[in-house]
Amino acid sequence: MNTQDYARWFRASTPYISAYRQQTFVVLLPGEALTHPNLVNVVHDLALLHVLGVRLVIVHGARPQITAALSGSPSASRSANRMETQDGVSRRVTDPDAMQAIAGVCGQLRTELEALFSTGVPSSPLHNAEIQIVCGNFITARPIGVLDGVDYQLTGRPRRVQAGRLNAMLDAGAIVLLSPIGYSPSGQPFNLAADELAGEVALALKARKLIAFDRQPYLAEADGQRLGNLTRASASAALASAPADEATGRCLAMLARAVAGGVASGQLVSYEDDGALLAELFTAEGVGTQITEDDRRIVRPAEPRDVADIVEVIRPLEEAGMLVKRSRDRLEREVERFLVAEVDGFVVGCCALYPAGDSVELACVAVHPAHRSAAGSGAGARLLAAAEDAARDQGFERMFALTTQSRDWFVEQGFQDGSVEDLPAPKQTLYNHARGAKVLFKALT
Repeated sequence: MNTQDYARWFRASTPYISAYRQQTFVVLLPGEALTHPNLVNVVHDLALLHVLGVRLVIVHGARPQITAALSGSPSASRSANRMETQDGVSRRVTDPDAMQAIAGVCGQLRTELEALFSTGVPSSPLHNAEIQIVCGNFITARPIGVLDGVDYQLTGRPRRVQAGRLNAMLDAGAIVLLSPIGYSPSGQPFNLAADELAGEVALALKARKLIAFDRQPYLAEADGQRLGNLTRASASAALASAPADEATGRCLAMLARAVAGGVASGQLVSYEDDGALLAELFTAEGVGTQITEDDRRIVRPAEPRDVADIVEVIRPLEEAGMLVKRSRDRLEREVERFLVAEVDGFVVGCCALYPAGDSVELACVAVHPAHRSAAGSGAGARLLAAAEDAARDQGFERMFALTTQSRDWFVEQGFQDGSVEDLPAPKQTLYNHARGAKVLFKALT
C-alpha cells in the first residue's frame, strides 16, 4: 500500500472509529480459532479495538479441545464424546467426570488467551497497552434436562447474565473473557454452548455488535458470490437456498436471534484471514456477512454536515473523469440540492437535482463500489427513486442526465438516449462539447 492509499484508507476509517468508541461488542472465538496460526493476529486486532475505545466481551469456545481431552480420559471413557442431535444441533451429554475434564480444558484455554493479551510486542497494539483481562462467574446456568428421552446431565443453558457486574468491569477499562461454563445457584457448574452463551451476553448487555469468528468467511449465494449485508429474514432465506455446515449455521442462527432481540448488527468473519475483523468493521464494503433486523439503507436530503462525506464519495469518480469536478465551496453552496444514501449511519452515495427550464437534471450520481447493484436494491437505484419522487413533487415531468461512462446503468433504470438539441435551451448553451457526454432522458409521469 502506497502512502496515498494508506492515507485514504485511514481517513475513510475515521467515521467508524468515532462511531464505535464506548460501544459494546461481544465476540465469539470458537475452539477451532484457538488452534489456528492466525490467532495471534486476531488477538492483536481485538486489542486494537480495545485501544480505540471499544468495550469488549470475548466468549471462547472449546469443542475440539474438549473432544480431544475426553477421548484420552479413562475416567470419562464410558460417556466420552457422546453427542446427541436435537433440531439439527449436536450437543454433548456431560456427566460429572466429563464436566471435570471440561473445566480443566477451559481453564487452560483461558490461561493461553490471557497470555496472548499480555504479550507486549513493540510492533503490536499490545505494546505498553497493559490490557486487563477479567474472568469470573458472571453466568447463572440451568440444566437442559431430558429431551426425547436423553438426559443431558450437566449440559446446560444460560439462565441469567450478570449484566451489571459485566458493565462494571467494562466501565473500568477491562476486557471480559468468558468460558462456556455457567453455575447454578447451588454452585454446580454446567457445560454451555459457546455460541448460545455469546448471544445471551450480547442481548443482556444490549451490545452494538455481536461478532462471530468462523472458518467460513461469509455467507455466499449458490454461485459463491459473497452476501455482505443481509436482513434477518434474507439471511434465513439464503441459508435455506445454500445451506452452510453445522458450525456456520449455528453462528448465523445465533446472530439472527441476537438481532431479533435488539442487537444492532451481527457479523460473521473468518478467523483464518489476517485482518478480516478490521476490514469488516472499518471499510464500507466489508469482507464478511453482516446481519441486521431491517434494511438500514436510507435516502434523505443532504445537510451541511454531509459535505465532507459527499467529497469522499465523489472524489474517485472525479479523478476517473466520470464526474465534473466540484469544489468544496460549491458543494457547500449547493448542498440543499443533494440527496444522500446512508447505510448504518454512513454516507455511501449521493446525487443532485438542478432545475433547467421545464426539466430537471440528475447530476453528480456517485455510489461507493460496495453498495452498487445492477438490480433495484443498490444505493444508486434507491437514490434515483428518491430523486424522481422529489422531482415529481416539484412539478417536473421530465428528467435528464449527462454521462461519459455510465450510459448502460441509466438505460437499465429506464432512461432513453437523446441529443444535445433535446436539452432545455439554458443547458444547451452550457453543454461541454469537448467532454462529449451522452444525453439521456426519462419521463416522470
